Amino acid sequence: MRLNDMAVHFHEEDLPAGVLAEGAVAVDTETMGLHSHRDRLCLVQISDGGGDEHLVRFGPASRYDAPNLKAVLADPARLKLYHFARFDLAAIELYLGVTAAPVYCTKTASRLVRTYTDRHGLKDLVRELVGQEISKQQQSSDWGGPVLSDAQKDYAASDVRFLHAMKVELDKRLEREGRTALAQACFDFLPHRAKLDLAGWPDVDIFAHV
Repeated sequence: MRLNDMAVHFHEEDLPAGVLAEGAVAVDTETMGLHSHRDRLCLVQISDGGGDEHLVRFGPASRYDAPNLKAVLADPARLKLYHFARFDLAAIELYLGVTAAPVYCTKTASRLVRTYTDRHGLKDLVRELVGQEISKQQQSSDWGGPVLSDAQKDYAASDVRFLHAMKVELDKRLEREGRTALAQACFDFLPHRAKLDLAGWPDVDIFAHV
């Protein structure tokens, strides 16, 4: 789906009620940078896998009062699919005040089963697992500006567009390699890893001997 297929829906400050089907949702975020406490949350992307992507933009003066979006993210009955969940969970926790779990992380799953490569970026996974190409040209653009371009919106939407399909293939490989339970244990820990990041241990392995 592309923008001209009317598949990308743009919203200010909250997600409209009732726009998502039941079940797992793919989630991603765009921020002003990579330091959660410094770089504010600008955009949350979400999709139920049915073909539409919803983008929720937060302005620089936002109070992040988004009851509909928060309800979906905090719903314990909805699995949330991420690519690099650790970062998105931290941003959502800090700015929206909810733990967006339970979690499935495609990057974590990829590292467990695609041990023949060190390329675990979203673009590489989408190409290998679902046979599609995505552009990363807007990855470092200004997400805090007053207007987002169509290219930015389409880039943001592409970050959640293929996660459901990727999960299907990654699950097959996890089962084949006997690593499903290990992956689940990693997914269950990710909200705690994000809390450690926010609490001041982003680069420290607290389980290390030294």
